[in-house]
Amino acid sequence: MKKWMVSAIAYLLVVVGAYYAYTSFTDTGAEEVSHTDEAQHNDGKTEVNTSEEEGGHDENHNEHESDTNVEGDVQPLIQLENEEIIITLKNKQGEMVSDLEVNHEKLLHLIVVSSDLNEYKHLHPETDEPGIFKVKHNLKPGEYKAFIDIKPKDLAYNVLPVPFVIGEAHEDHEHDPIQPDSSLSKQIGAHSATLALSSFKVNEKIELKFNLNGEIPEQYLGALGHVVILDEKAENYIHVHPLEGNEPLFETEFTNPGIYKIWAEFQFDGEVFVFPYVVEIE
Repeated sequence: MKKWMVSAIAYLLVVVGAYYAYTSFTDTGAEEVSHTDEAQHNDGKTEVNTSEEEGGHDENHNEHESDTNVEGDVQPLIQLENEEIIITLKNKQGEMVSDLEVNHEKLLHLIVVSSDLNEYKHLHPETDEPGIFKVKHNLKPGEYKAFIDIKPKDLAYNVLPVPFVIGEAHEDHEHDPIQPDSSLSKQIGAHSATLALSSFKVNEKIELKFNLNGEIPEQYLGALGHVVILDEKAENYIHVHPLEGNEPLFETEFTNPGIYKIWAEFQFDGEVFVFPYVVEIE
């Protein structure tokens, strides 16, 4: 009897020992998997942050540069009603987007250009309800593209053209292609501005320097000036702010060759003047 009980106890101890050994092994395996997933997640996050820092506006002063191959988390919609442009901001789930960062003194900058790139407007719609912005306009009948420049908090956003029409659309209407300017000196009202580019080559840092005939522009929307650049099809959008200092010096980069239109905005005596230029990048 005693021999049987000793054998039973010994057997029980073997089983219990085997059980604890097994659970200890499986717990260790789960912990390693968890650490591996966390390491992969952290590595991915670091790469994203590095990418943002390398492509951020602190380096090249392009506050916004569109990428037509990337769709962001915010999808703007434009409506026209009673001589008002109404912009509705929604995320991919159809929810209103209202949490925006102030960007150069405004929550939203609206750039509107006509299809022939002759008309240019820089407007600042206001909001009185979440995700909806409104602004009056005096645009003539025609085809336009809008560029809604915002900085949503915690959401990816890419400034893409939003086409709209005032009046009747003319699908068969084509415009003559824009041509590079023979002179980069412009006179608007009593003010003049001459543009000099450090290079006309693609994939190079290019300085845009403006000679304002001795005039010093006033601070406008928190900067000495603003520059908006579009390609000839009005698809790729670049919004540039000046480098630090007391002169209107800007820096940008063109990733594709082609013809581009540049609008430079400067404020004198409380009034904003827009100087247009057309250049060819090779």
